[in-house]
Amino acid sequence: MTVAVVTDSAAALPADLAAAHGVVVVPMWLGVDGRAVRENEVGYAETLGAHEVTTSGPSPGEFEAVIKERQAATDDGVCVCTIASTMSSTHRSAVLAAQAAGGPVRVVDTATAAGAEALVVLAAARAAAAGATLDEVEAAARAAIERVRLVAMVPNLDHLVRSGRVPNIAGWAGRRLGIAPLFEFRDGGAHPLRPALGVPAALDRIVARWRRDRIAPARLHVAVLHAEAEAEAGELLARVRAEATPDTAFVGRFGAVMVTHTGPGLVGLAWLWEPAG
Repeated sequence: MTVAVVTDSAAALPADLAAAHGVVVVPMWLGVDGRAVRENEVGYAETLGAHEVTTSGPSPGEFEAVIKERQAATDDGVCVCTIASTMSSTHRSAVLAAQAAGGPVRVVDTATAAGAEALVVLAAARAAAAGATLDEVEAAARAAIERVRLVAMVPNLDHLVRSGRVPNIAGWAGRRLGIAPLFEFRDGGAHPLRPALGVPAALDRIVARWRRDRIAPARLHVAVLHAEAEAEAGELLARVRAEATPDTAFVGRFGAVMVTHTGPGLVGLAWLWEPAG
């Protein structure tokens, strides 16, 4: 038996990869015109005609049910890795669930989301598969949190303008100038970087930041994340593979909850250089 690893669907961890590593994914929720649906039951396209779309994390009861199910299958404990607590109530729900379930359970705030969260989850899962104790699995997750990086771009500011996060004049200027905003996600928040003039330049900038972060000798784990931008995501992963041979490499497509917040077109790269030895 090994430590069980659980996460939420904000990690955008592909189902086949989650299954291969024994990771249980608890889905987020959407409210579509007052109708509550699990994220894995609806796509972003199905929300476009709705008058009102809301999002929420899994409830404490949902996490508790999964934790108890995993506890029944292993005596070694459960490690739950969640989206940043600054972004969602999901982490709090997991903490409450762990308290209610009792037993050996650790809840780790990954302080990130999407592909970066997925890389933290996989680091925990690899430790568990190697026979690590619950303390060691938690330590592996926290070590990954310190090393993981995530840089992403959005093609324009239109969605952020509609959400009220930036003023309309900024969105108008961005469209006129062809600016593609860039962000680095760290310490639980999105930090703006110097914008690029268009999507190709933004992808160049993302690859350059990954390249500068390279260490040797080290094993590379990468996740390309995207919101309804599969072609650009494939291009970005191909560019990384042209320069390195990752131990882990996958494309994580955002679920409807994440696309609701970012808008379509986001493309990003999460990476983790794991020191060898």
